Amino acid sequence: MIAVHCCIVLLAQSTTGIIKGQIETADNKPAENVTVTIQSIKRSTITADDGSFVLRNIAPGTYQLESSLVSYATMTKEITVQAGKTTEVAIHLNISDQQLQEVIVRSGTRNYKTNTLSSSLRLQTPILETPQNIQVVTNKAIADQQIISMSDGVVRNVSGTVRNEHWGDLYTNITSRGSQIQAFRNGFNVVSSFWGPLTEDMSIVDHIEFVKGPAGFMLANGDPGGLYNVVTKKPTGQTKGEAGFTIGSFDLYRSTLDIDGKLSKDGRLLYRFNLAAQQKKSHRAFEYNNRYTIAPVISYQVDDKTKLTFEYTYQNAKMSDVGSFYVFSTQGFATLPRNFTSMAPGIDPTKINDHNVYVNMQRQLSSQWKLTGQLAYFNYKQTGSSSWPGAVNPDGTMIRGISSWDAKSQMNLGQVFINGEAKTGAVSHKILGGIDVANKEYMADWSQYHELDLPSLPFDTHNPDYGIPVNGYPAFDHTTPLEQRAQGGVINQRYSGLYVQDESGFLENRIRLTVAGRYTYVKQSEYGGTPYDAKHVTPRVGLSVSIDKQTSAYALYDQAFLPQTGTLLSGKKVQPITGSNIEFGIKRDWAGGKWNTTLAVYRIIKNNELASYGPVPNMSIELGQKRAQGIEFDLRGRIINGLNLLFNYAYTDSKITKITDNAVTDFKVGDPVPSFVRHTTNSWLNYKIQDGALKGLGASAGFTYLAKRFTFWDASPDPSQQLPDYFKLDAGLFWEKDQLTITANVFNVLNEYLYSGSYYKWLSAYYWQTDAPRNLRLSISYRF
Repeated sequence: MIAVHCCIVLLAQSTTGIIKGQIETADNKPAENVTVTIQSIKRSTITADDGSFVLRNIAPGTYQLESSLVSYATMTKEITVQAGKTTEVAIHLNISDQQLQEVIVRSGTRNYKTNTLSSSLRLQTPILETPQNIQVVTNKAIADQQIISMSDGVVRNVSGTVRNEHWGDLYTNITSRGSQIQAFRNGFNVVSSFWGPLTEDMSIVDHIEFVKGPAGFMLANGDPGGLYNVVTKKPTGQTKGEAGFTIGSFDLYRSTLDIDGKLSKDGRLLYRFNLAAQQKKSHRAFEYNNRYTIAPVISYQVDDKTKLTFEYTYQNAKMSDVGSFYVFSTQGFATLPRNFTSMAPGIDPTKINDHNVYVNMQRQLSSQWKLTGQLAYFNYKQTGSSSWPGAVNPDGTMIRGISSWDAKSQMNLGQVFINGEAKTGAVSHKILGGIDVANKEYMADWSQYHELDLPSLPFDTHNPDYGIPVNGYPAFDHTTPLEQRAQGGVINQRYSGLYVQDESGFLENRIRLTVAGRYTYVKQSEYGGTPYDAKHVTPRVGLSVSIDKQTSAYALYDQAFLPQTGTLLSGKKVQPITGSNIEFGIKRDWAGGKWNTTLAVYRIIKNNELASYGPVPNMSIELGQKRAQGIEFDLRGRIINGLNLLFNYAYTDSKITKITDNAVTDFKVGDPVPSFVRHTTNSWLNYKIQDGALKGLGASAGFTYLAKRFTFWDASPDPSQQLPDYFKLDAGLFWEKDQLTITANVFNVLNEYLYSGSYYKWLSAYYWQTDAPRNLRLSISYRF
């Protein structure tokens, strides 16, 4: 039973106290990334973006509280802590906001490690004390690695995450712990089909939170493998801006603008405006991906307790046929040049308009209780096509095919949740409760198909002719309403969920027991099938123990519930995915919280997952049950001044443990589940010289190593044709001085032929997608 104490709060004397503070600059701006320390007891923390900080479990007494920045004199303030009470502290630095930003940039304080999670994850607990493996990719890591979209190398920052199959920059599709994980944005599940959402341009992204394992109690429906939550940029109350320009190989031209400031003198009305535009081609001929993004945000502090935020994001994409990334051959993997394409120039571009609207309201009910409500509206429209061959022949010829891919998605999402703190005797409680509702609709027209080549005049992959196709270009119908053309390509989903969680703290919060539960009801239909509904209760129990002030160990058991779409070959009703997760881990902050390590072991059981039935397009079979288990290790943070390091490793073992569908003939119990990597290792090191004539100059380097990769669809009939190990080395230089930063990175330094792919039984052929050869990006940014 979950105890929720929201009406009567029993105050009990505690043997320790809390220090809460706010640090501002001389011009009354929030001072972020300031180190706050009590040297006598070796306790420290770093202020958040809003200048706030908290030090908990401080023994009663009088202390010297130090506020420090690199290359700036330390400020000291005497404070007194009383048992069972919170000491409020306000500190004003003797430097302006502009000077503070310059100090932060010069000192490299913005690093790869953060202590807190966004409010959209709904948790009040610091990452160190949360009984789950959660990793955050900070904006510093994103900038250093020159990541320009969600599908552009983000996965290297988190253990065990890989990206195998994709259509360029159309969608992200990340796999972790043996499954494709769910995509979230600002706490909303924004997946309406297997092909969405449109990858986020990094101009709108503040940071990305990866939650390993089920998290339905927090963020609605989710896969047992986990989720990633993209947190967009919000107004900070600081008047600042940044302009950036990037050029790179394959005709990459990109510019960005980020402006942050006040719309009223009293600082109650704030704004943030982000703009990005890019043109980009590929190492394959005739491919291009041109995008622009507009993202205004306005927040209004209605009174001391209520804040409203309005956010709009528009992403426009114009790209070449999204199936052109695939290369096919009956001879085996990588048997054609890395830059080979079967793309026919002259195919109409794929055009996408993506609109997102958010409204968020936060109301501080009391010093212990906070109410949050938010609504979101997503509207996505796509007009275009997708390449897929009609035949692949042993002699190296093929029949190229183009199918229509017009799509539309609309999502209405809503959440209301409450966070609170209470006490019953010596036990503290952090309470979370709320509801989620959503209505998602997706429709697509894949029904129109045109072959570019004739059986008598096929396309020769060894001697390609990129002239006008012998069978002409397709003339698809884009004018008939999509609702009429998309019969059989429609997915609808409605769900509502109710959840509650109580995190009880014992022995001065050194032991934390989490008990939670969620009830979810879903009604869904797909591909013209009969609508069906499902309901499920998912429990959660977690235990976190502070071994010392910088080390915690945790254990977790939770379950997942995720509806899925498809048409079963057997004609039976598609069942939702259900799963359970057992996880153990240990987390430690080092050097006063400057860097962190997480070691986790887990075991996930997943039931009813569908798999594609190759001989019949758009038909599925039910695997039955699969098990994923493994080990994950993550290290991130500032090791010494100027040196930031990311390193992660994961061992994943994913197998089929039960088969329930008689149509499953290509798999047997004990077979590995398609599309996972047994060993993944990533690193990224960034060092900046702190003093001397070369001050501000730095270097970066990192690698990705994937060993024992498994194909996405069907197993290769030739044992010698397996996916090889993957090793990619990147390196670069940068220079920072005052407001100016120049960054240059070389990707795939060793110029390796890198690819992912699979055997496709339906075509009796291999396919693969190649990474770019050695390529360069040069970025210049100026802060003002």
